[in-house]
Amino acid sequence: MTAKLSFFIFLLLCSSCVVVRDSEFAVRPIHYPRCPIHEPPITGILGAFQKEVEMLQEQLTDAQDKEIEGMRFVSGKLNDKRVVTAWTGIGKVNAAMTATLLIEHFKPRELLFTGIAGGVNPQLWPGDIVIAAETAYHDMGILTPQSFDYRGAMNPLDGWRNPVFLPADDRLLELAEKAAGQLKLEKIQTTAGERLPQIIKGVVVTGDVFVASPDKCIELREKLEADAVEMEGAAVAQICYQRKIPHLVIRSISDKADEGAVLDKQTFQMTAAKNSASLVVEIIRLLDSRN
Repeated sequence: MTAKLSFFIFLLLCSSCVVVRDSEFAVRPIHYPRCPIHEPPITGILGAFQKEVEMLQEQLTDAQDKEIEGMRFVSGKLNDKRVVTAWTGIGKVNAAMTATLLIEHFKPRELLFTGIAGGVNPQLWPGDIVIAAETAYHDMGILTPQSFDYRGAMNPLDGWRNPVFLPADDRLLELAEKAAGQLKLEKIQTTAGERLPQIIKGVVVTGDVFVASPDKCIELREKLEADAVEMEGAAVAQICYQRKIPHLVIRSISDKADEGAVLDKQTFQMTAAKNSASLVVEIIRLLDSRN
């Protein structure tokens, strides 16, 4: 091997360490392609109300802020697992926008949505939690003089129509049920008296309207078998379904979605949000970051 060839090989081996100096003699690295460094997977956590998300962000270690398109994302560790959190704001468009930004910039392994909802199931009371096995839009479909035909949105990525009921990820559902069995929630004082909140698996429906109508609750229960109603979950579920990202929506009941919904929401919002956040923390604890 000639001396010139040996020197060329030496330069190739050392190229990732090469630096040059600019006109002001500050060291400026030259960036060369490197082999990707393996990092533990990251879990995305979204919530519609700022306080819901702050409850989780306050528990993060090694927290770091990042602003993307005006939206604030806070990443860090929760129960020693990597997570990134964000407040979406209210409504389907805001939720879909924030979910898309999170997915594009942080590449999460899975995505959780946490927060409060109105109780459609008459057996549910403020503080109770619904783990959404399925989510659906209650305001998407075909309206005729005779009826409303619920339809799934067209998926622009493959040209197929999404199902009306968007299924949650089986693995996350299993973890949520396991977490629910280990979680100890505080008793809550309601109009039905002091009671220990229950956690059920059910159907959460989404629409761009705050429901405070017993008649609408009956309709949602009869036509969609809904347990809870809110304004963001199915939008996040649709994004994840179309992008093939595991997801789970968790909702804690703040009101009965009836005439007293506004007042009940004000009364029980913080307790409901705390319960939902507690379940999310327990799910994160059970996640196996090695997979």
